[in-house]
Amino acid sequence: MDRLFFAFGCVSGFLALGLGAFGAHALRSRLSPELLATFEVGVRYQMYHALALFAVAWAATRWPGTLVNASGWLFVAGIVVF
Repeated sequence: MDRLFFAFGCVSGFLALGLGAFGAHALRSRLSPELLATFEVGVRYQMYHALALFAVAWAATRWPGTLVNASGWLFVAGIVVF
């Protein structure tokens, strides 16, 4: 399970990085400052979730169990819902 959460963290971090660069370069001239700030907050939360998935992957190697797996799946669900 640790590799799966690590892979989800990698994909989530990749998306956050790509979306952040897209927002900084392509959307800056097209969105109002308020909408751009909202977009940046969303990208920041995406990166926080990616880092949390890395922590869950590490925790799954140290303390395997249902609580660690549940927290990982809840972070994945949070990314999908958000």
